[in-house]
This record gives sequence, structure tokens and C-alpha cells, in this order.
Amino acid sequence: MSEPHPGGVDRHGAGEPANSGLSDLGGQRISSHCGCEFFPGPNRRGASRHGSVAVAFHWLTAVLALAAFLVGPRASGQRVYSAAKDFARQIHEVLGLMVFSLTLLRLVSRAFAPAAQSPSAPRWMKRISKVVRGLLYTLLVATPVTAIAGAWLEGHPLTLGILGDVPPMISEAHAAGQALAQIHTILGDAVVWLAGFHAAAALFHHFVLRDEVLLSMLPARWGRRRLS
Repeated sequence: MSEPHPGGVDRHGAGEPANSGLSDLGGQRISSHCGCEFFPGPNRRGASRHGSVAVAFHWLTAVLALAAFLVGPRASGQRVYSAAKDFARQIHEVLGLMVFSLTLLRLVSRAFAPAAQSPSAPRWMKRISKVVRGLLYTLLVATPVTAIAGAWLEGHPLTLGILGDVPPMISEAHAAGQALAQIHTILGDAVVWLAGFHAAAALFHHFVLRDEVLLSMLPARWGRRRLS
């Protein structure tokens, strides 16, 4: 083989310029002088990356929702508001309201930001993904709403942490409040189970289908690496 031509042509005499920065490491990563990276191969069906705001919303919501579930007092009625459970209840309410606020902001941002391009997939798989995403948004809104309404109906204020408490804004109806509190517990469990299914599906996409679904929702520096 010949050496690179002084003009910058590669050793084959008609390929990429020698200073283009392109490299093919056994079908792994290809990088160019523009700083782009992608993962070629017959099993890699690319998806465009989600924006940094969407990624931040996604992972903050996931962490806060899990934390709210873990610290939530597993009790009913007045026992939730007992002195022994008061600290856990307040932390749970603050975290739940943060999840609620993040979800509303994320829905607003989705209305204005262009959606990321999904990888090619069977129609049934895309439908399931859309249904799961819709259910997650619905649960992330309905779960804190039932908690707020249930607390107020039982005559309890809403805890905002260092911002203080918000007194009940609706007339007391203790039985209805207890019913909503039970619904809130069921919805909270449903959020965790559905989020677990969502995470398992993302791992299935990555390790079995080997597409870019998981990588597209990782922070930029992680998404440049091939997780395998």
C-alpha cells in the first residue's frame, strides 16, 4: 500500500481526507471533526437525542418520584398524621409536590419543544410505548392531586416545607378524604410498577433490539458512549 498523499488523500488513494478525523474501530464508534458520534451497524436504528431540558426533567422526576415512594408513610387515616410519622409525611408531601410541578413543566415544554425522532419499530411496539407514556403522565398528575384533595377533605393542611403550610381550600368531608387517600396509595404503587416496566422496556431496547432509545435519554456525555 502507498503512504498518504501529501494533499491529504488516505492510503487507498481515494477515501476520506487524512485529517478528517474519521476512524472505524471494528464497527464500533465513528467520530468526525464536527464532534458527532454515532454507532453504525445493522442492529443500530438511530433515534435523535432528547434535549438537555427533557433529559433533566426525566431523571429528576424519576429520582424524586422514587424517593417520595420510599419515604411515604405506609399508613391510613389519622395514623399518617401521627407524631411518629409526621416528619416522613412532610418529606413525602414536599417530594410529591416537586414531582407534580416537574410533570406540569415537562408537559408544557413538550408542547413547545420538537419531539425526538423515535427509532424504527413495529407499529404495535410504538402504540404500547405511547400508551405507557400517556399513563405515566396521567399518574404523575393524578397521584399528587388525590393526595392534596384527600388531605384537604380530611381537614389537614398541605405541607410546603420551608414555605409553610397551605390550609384546606375545600369543605371538609372526612369519608371522601379517606377514600381519596386510599386511591392515592393505589396510584402511587401503580406509578412505581409502570415506571419499572418503562425502565425494563428501555433496557430491552438497548440490549436486545440494540437501538438508541436508552442512549437518547441519557445525559450527553453518557450518550456518546456505547453501553453494552
